[in-house]
Amino acid sequence: MARGNRFRRWHSQPGCIEANAQALARYAALCQEGGLVPVVEPEVLMAGNHTLERSREVTEEVLLRVFAALHTQRVMLEGMILKPNMVLPGLTCTTQETADEVADATVKCLLRVVAAAVPGIAFLSGGQSGQLASARLNAMNVRFKAPRARLPWALAFSFARAIQRPALEIWGARRPTDWRRSKLCIIGPSATGLRAAANTVPDGNA
Repeated sequence: MARGNRFRRWHSQPGCIEANAQALARYAALCQEGGLVPVVEPEVLMAGNHTLERSREVTEEVLLRVFAALHTQRVMLEGMILKPNMVLPGLTCTTQETADEVADATVKCLLRVVAAAVPGIAFLSGGQSGQLASARLNAMNVRFKAPRARLPWALAFSFARAIQRPALEIWGARRPTDWRRSKLCIIGPSATGLRAAANTVPDGNA
């Protein structure tokens, strides 16, 4: 070009969110037509310096559009699993809220937009350490535990990085001892299961 190269940064626009919401809803409808339970996975990434409040705003907008599209596609909400992100500050944000603050922001966001008919929410844990992700899940189930509060859906993890990473690190060591392998493979999932049931466990067992 006569005046040199031209550059443009890409930003998420409402049209992009809508297109992805429609694609997720159509996928869910096709799964149910085939007798499968769809795992609907709308994700707001942690990359960036956005605040917890900004993450809540965007997550709420994304979920609103996804559930509107699910309704349009006549997806049976009782027959799906939602796999969203937690409401988190960006990885490079200077303010990193506590597990309790993340739990409050996440659950309050979900209560505003996720239908009670959805049986379960299995969080993405990617981008968080296993210990931190487990602590945040635990905080949600402890702070919103009956009889003080009763959530309409179960909260858990999608079995991913938060559970697998510690075990993979030990198995990848040059000379891992068998007892360490066995202990971690038992304790890791057990600790996360306790946290999903709102029972605290020692930090060293996460």
